[in-house]
Amino acid sequence: MTSAHILVGTIGDKATGPAIRHVGPADLWKALARGTDDFAAMPSHAIFLCVIYPLLGILLVGVAFGYSMLPLAFPVAAGFALIGPLAAIGLYELSRRREAKLDSAASHALDVLHSPSLGAIVALGLLLMVIFLIWLAAAQAIYVAFFGYSPPATIGRFVHDVFATRAGLYLIVAGAGVGFLFAAAVLTISAVSFALLLDRDVGAAVALLTSIRVVTANPLTMALWGLIVAALLAIGSLPFFLGLTVALPVLGHTTWHLYRRAVVPEPSPHPDYSPCPRPPRYAADFPAALFATRR
Repeated sequence: MTSAHILVGTIGDKATGPAIRHVGPADLWKALARGTDDFAAMPSHAIFLCVIYPLLGILLVGVAFGYSMLPLAFPVAAGFALIGPLAAIGLYELSRRREAKLDSAASHALDVLHSPSLGAIVALGLLLMVIFLIWLAAAQAIYVAFFGYSPPATIGRFVHDVFATRAGLYLIVAGAGVGFLFAAAVLTISAVSFALLLDRDVGAAVALLTSIRVVTANPLTMALWGLIVAALLAIGSLPFFLGLTVALPVLGHTTWHLYRRAVVPEPSPHPDYSPCPRPPRYAADFPAALFATRR
């Protein structure tokens, strides 16, 4: 897969990108209702896909629970909002299949690996991971600016410093402001980009620009969507991130249906993914069969 294909995909939407629609709050509620319906119809699939994320959250907070890393506990938890679009991509695929009346067994979430846009999906996923790491670095820098490099002596002392001191108030305000900028940037570039890449082979650049066009054309609706995402992730993080087994799948399925309302459908959508056929291999071909040039 060439770098040009990863960026622009196949010929078609490469020049102007897919046509987009104006969406309002009513479209958002309908997408949320359909996303909830998908979750109700495929609860075992959602839990199968999302149980890893609460466990990962507990692990990350556990790692951060050393006093030197304690200031990063909340930024790590908040980082779910930054990597959520990538984490939920398997859920987009299940909603796509259910919409097309295809088999939506949990194993089909892995059909993403057969997508012709896999390279572009990986590229955008790496971009989100870079943004997540930059957010952690920024959060650490903000803490150091107000409290210095010395780690908190105890958990109780850390809580007191954050919530009962002037420096703590400044920390909360600055952290919330910077976090909002990161969240707004991720929402803008990923609102529909991953769903579009699952639906069409348009490339990472076209998908990213299409997402930006959707957000700029519907600023109030997408701002409301961002608030809903933040609220559900915050609620889902309690207790101990277990609520994310419901919040993440509902948000993932809803994102697919929001994409369907915001982007004009393709006249001839692809019905299914299928693995690339592989020629038979024989023991006599070893080790030559290991090389990609052999067909």
